[in-house]
Amino acid sequence: MQNPATEQFENDLQQLRHLIDALPVCISYVDANYHYQFINQVYIDWFGIPRAAVINKHMAEVIGEEAFQHVRPQVMRALSGESIAYETTVPYLHGGTRSISAQLFPVFDHDGKVRGCYAMIIDISQRKQSEEQLHLHEERWQLALEGSGDGVWDWYPQTGIEILSDRLREIYGYTKEDIADLSEELDRRTHPDDLRQMHLDRQAHFDGKTPIYINEHRVQCKDGSWKWILTRGTVIQRDSDGKPTRVVGTHTDISERKQAEVALRESEERLRMALSATHQGLYDLNVLTGDAIVSPEYAHMLGFAHDGFRENKKNWVARVHPEDIPAAARAFREHLEGRSDEYRVEFRQKKASGEWAWILSVGAVVEWDRDGRAQRMLGTVLDITEKKKTEALIWQQANIDTLTGLPNRRMFYERLDHDIKLSKRHKLALAVLFIDLDFFKEVNDTLGHSTGDALLIVAAHRLRKCVRESDTVARLGGDEFTVSLPEMHEENRAETIAQNIIRSMSTPFQLAGEEIYLSASVGITVYPRDADNLDDLIKHADQAMYAAKAQGRNRFSYFTPGLQTAALARLRMTNDLRTAIAENSLRVYFQPIVDIHSGKIQKAEALVRWLHPQRGFISPMEFIPIAETSGLIIAIGDLVFREALRWVRKWRELYRPDFQISINQSPMEFQGDQERYINWIHELALQNLPGQAISVEITEGLLLDASQKITSKLLQFRDAGIQVALDDFGTGYSSLSYLKKFDIDYLKIDQSFVRNLATDASDIVLSEAIIMMAHKLDLKVIAEGVETQQQHDLLKQAGCDFAQGYLFSKPLPPEEFEILLQRQKT
Repeated sequence: MQNPATEQFENDLQQLRHLIDALPVCISYVDANYHYQFINQVYIDWFGIPRAAVINKHMAEVIGEEAFQHVRPQVMRALSGESIAYETTVPYLHGGTRSISAQLFPVFDHDGKVRGCYAMIIDISQRKQSEEQLHLHEERWQLALEGSGDGVWDWYPQTGIEILSDRLREIYGYTKEDIADLSEELDRRTHPDDLRQMHLDRQAHFDGKTPIYINEHRVQCKDGSWKWILTRGTVIQRDSDGKPTRVVGTHTDISERKQAEVALRESEERLRMALSATHQGLYDLNVLTGDAIVSPEYAHMLGFAHDGFRENKKNWVARVHPEDIPAAARAFREHLEGRSDEYRVEFRQKKASGEWAWILSVGAVVEWDRDGRAQRMLGTVLDITEKKKTEALIWQQANIDTLTGLPNRRMFYERLDHDIKLSKRHKLALAVLFIDLDFFKEVNDTLGHSTGDALLIVAAHRLRKCVRESDTVARLGGDEFTVSLPEMHEENRAETIAQNIIRSMSTPFQLAGEEIYLSASVGITVYPRDADNLDDLIKHADQAMYAAKAQGRNRFSYFTPGLQTAALARLRMTNDLRTAIAENSLRVYFQPIVDIHSGKIQKAEALVRWLHPQRGFISPMEFIPIAETSGLIIAIGDLVFREALRWVRKWRELYRPDFQISINQSPMEFQGDQERYINWIHELALQNLPGQAISVEITEGLLLDASQKITSKLLQFRDAGIQVALDDFGTGYSSLSYLKKFDIDYLKIDQSFVRNLATDASDIVLSEAIIMMAHKLDLKVIAEGVETQQQHDLLKQAGCDFAQGYLFSKPLPPEEFEILLQRQKT
């Protein structure tokens, strides 16, 4: 009698075999000697061989030597212990092939030795045939379209790849070497005026608003010419979100059609002008005598009654502005000689009232004598005075600064370019002065923009008086002005003018009942010594101006190569910093802030550190100013905030529920968009953190310039529970008034006071006074830069609340800082 357990095992094994036989997958098992030890029913069906003819047989005997050699490398890899998957086409023993997708899995014994391998095989012959048919269909489709003269493109928007046919490249005169299979290649060759509509039409199709993508635009050919193209396309594949993954289409050259349309429009315009007698005057000119028959509108346009008005060459010349006669005569002559299709000219003509009117005259010869000489011309005249006024206004707006009446940046560049050519031709030096008004921002902020504008107008007038008529003074924007001094026979003339400008700007301005004092910083660069082109001259003058500011303002500075070197160094550091931010290479360190009475770490200050791949650690004193001037400080500040949030949440949970991290905010950050701090407060809420988890450190100077924007942000912090610390207290324009006016929670005594506590009695007195005053105002005090036990004891004796410095720890990476917290807890 069979054991019940054995019987159950055999039943389970039999059910497993039935299951494997029922799977739509060919399954087999071979041992280490390539002999079959198991096959399922699908295997028997595929090869038409009974199971008994396969088991214990070598693979080559069953599937044929050719098929065995084809799959043998993969089987060998599996028998060496590797799991693999592959696709291939295997020859049948008796002819034909089968495309398969196979997975091989090694089987190991208890000692880890490979005993054999399982193979799971799926027939993919039908899929492969479908792919081949699709590929063949696409080839036929492309050949058919290109046979009609169209170029074909096949675009994959999510990868940027756009396969271009040879015919498409041929339309523009390019070869495969000239233009890559990337969508940007055609986009950047598309006319700028056409790009926006092209993108709108394309997106409309992508969004399902149009059945096909169709657009007409210009594309630049290899030889620089432009061709009009009709592009048509359609999305043929989309991803699960409905976004296009493949778009195909064609390019058709429609340049000839477009040219015909332009010619037709121009012809219709000429016809319209010739036939219109409502708003234009008509004339019928005898070319030989100069006499003309004119319509009443012709005479009325000039302010004359039609009765008695006689038009002839003599009267016409007498009314036309002398400066315009040569151009009108030239246009008339060119048309009569057949060098132009029509006579078209604009000129000024005196009206009966004595005013000048701008006239557009358009005409064409309609009769010739037997010798081909012109006899009769028909034409129209149109008063375009208002059009000319509009053009003059547009020119004024494009070239003249509306506030000061000086040339603007565009006109200055044009004049400077002309001056450079003049100086080059006459072999004379030229100087460019870059002028910035010192402390102008303060005037704007305190007295208002209207006073600031009035000051700029007076400053512009003073600048003009410092130079010759032939020199150019321009306003580039804000409080920045430039001067071009061409054809300088004496190079020190630039220095003399710079001194005159500085002297003129230092004279008080009497505006809005106020006496305003300013100064000017002037940068000077000289052509051709410092640069031989417009861009470099202006750039170098700008660098020299900043050098003058750095030297104390109210002075001038010449450009030197060292300034360019420094500027390049700043540019490289800016680029490296931008890369570091993008690659998340900046790190946030933390320095403990200790309760001076208990000695416990209660807070930390977050400090950013930059490990440059080539230069090593770069001091924040070096890269933070660059971050501020380049605007990168915003991204850095957000990085520090995110890191501070991440760690303060952890440390409050594990070590101190009231732990707080302080974050420095530069004036540039604080004066930025208010939405940024709204996002910060929102992020605190998302992290389930109270506002007290973060404190913001600002400088005294920020409160001196306390505009409504600054005040509202401080109130925003107060309402969110975020505390504010006044950093470096005592080093700036310290004032009790803003301590009372604003919601400040902490004063941080600058380390310059702390450093000399042991030796300088005045620093001890000042520190005690600051601490006492802060406590009277209900503020806590943090001492920075505490490095010795003696400093610590003196501060503790004076009643200071917190201390920070190398006595306790240098700034540390968060992981090392956490060790301090762990030690403190234990």
